[in-house]
Amino acid sequence: MRRRISVPLVLAALAGQACESKMVALGDYTSIIVTTSADFWAEAEQPVTAALERTAFTVRDEKTFTVTHRDPADSVAWDLRLLKQQLVIGIPSDPWVQAALPRRTEFDALPEVVQASNVWARQQAVTVVVLEEPSVEALAGLLPELADMYDDSYRLWVEERMFVSGANTELQESLMQDAGFSLLLPSVYEHSAGDSVHVFRNDNPDPSELIRQIAVTWRNEVPENMRGEDLLAWRAQIVEEHYSYPQVVQVSRTNAGPEPEGFRGKPSYRVQGVWEDPPDDPSPAGGPFILRAVACFGTNRVNNRLYMVDAWLYAPGKEKYAYMIQLEKIMDSFMCAEALP
Repeated sequence: MRRRISVPLVLAALAGQACESKMVALGDYTSIIVTTSADFWAEAEQPVTAALERTAFTVRDEKTFTVTHRDPADSVAWDLRLLKQQLVIGIPSDPWVQAALPRRTEFDALPEVVQASNVWARQQAVTVVVLEEPSVEALAGLLPELADMYDDSYRLWVEERMFVSGANTELQESLMQDAGFSLLLPSVYEHSAGDSVHVFRNDNPDPSELIRQIAVTWRNEVPENMRGEDLLAWRAQIVEEHYSYPQVVQVSRTNAGPEPEGFRGKPSYRVQGVWEDPPDDPSPAGGPFILRAVACFGTNRVNNRLYMVDAWLYAPGKEKYAYMIQLEKIMDSFMCAEALP
C-alpha cells in the first residue's frame, strides 16, 4: 500500500497547520468514521470492520477500534466528520474524496492511500483510500496494512501521552547503578523498594478508579527451563509480601510460554492473564497482568540473575487496551546491567 504522506496518522494530524476558525476534533482515536456511499458500504462493511475492529485480550477480548459509517448523502450524519479519526473511501470524482483532498487533481496510480490532517477539524487524522473503481476486492487488498497503520499510530499516540509528565531518566540511571537493572517510567510513578523488590506505582487520579503498577525483583540463579507455574508461584509470593492487596490468578485464563526470540537477545518467558481478589472478598475486584521473566548472565556466567517484571492494572469500568500498551512500553524499556554498551 502506497502513502503520499509517510508521517503516521496521529502525528500528521497534530503537526498539520490548521485553520484557526475550525473547532478541535471531537471523540477519541479509537473511533474510526468511514465516509463512503451507502451502496458501496453495503458490500464493504464486513471486510472493513473485520480488518479494523481487531481485538486484544485484557480481561476479555476488547475491540481496539470501533468503525462507524457516515453516508455523505445523509445530512443527519454530517457532524460525524468532526471526529478525530476519518477514513474516506471512493473514486477520484466522488465529492467526499474531493472534499477530503481539495488540492489533489490527479493520482500517480490507483488504488492509492493518502493521509491528510485537519480537513474538517483541528487535531484530526484523515486517511483517504482512492480506488480506480468502486471495487471491494481492490479495497480488501489494502485493509491489512491499513489496520497495521491505525494500530501503530494509536500505540505511538498512547505512548506519547504517557510521557506528558516527563520521563524519569534520573530514576532510570540510579536503578542501573544501585540495583543492576533499569526501567524508563513517567515521572508520575512513585518508587519504593525493599528486600530486592522494587515497586513502581501510578494511582492517579484516585486508586479506587485507576492503578498501574510494575514490580521488579530477581533471583541469583537461572533455571535450565522457565515454567509458567513456577513463575506464577514466585509472583504469588511477591504479591503476598509486597502488594497492597491480595491477588489470585485465574490460571484457566492465562496465556504463557517462552518468547520465541527472547527479550533483547536473552532467554525470556511471558505470562499474561487475569488477577482477581480472593473469592471471599466482600468487594471483589480484578484486572489484567503481564509477567515477564528475563535471564541475565554476568561475566563468565558469574552473578547470573533471573529477573521478574510484573505489571498489573486496575481500571474498573474502563476500556483497558490503552493502559496495557503503556504497561508494555514500560516493561519493554527493561535493561539489566550487563546489557548496557
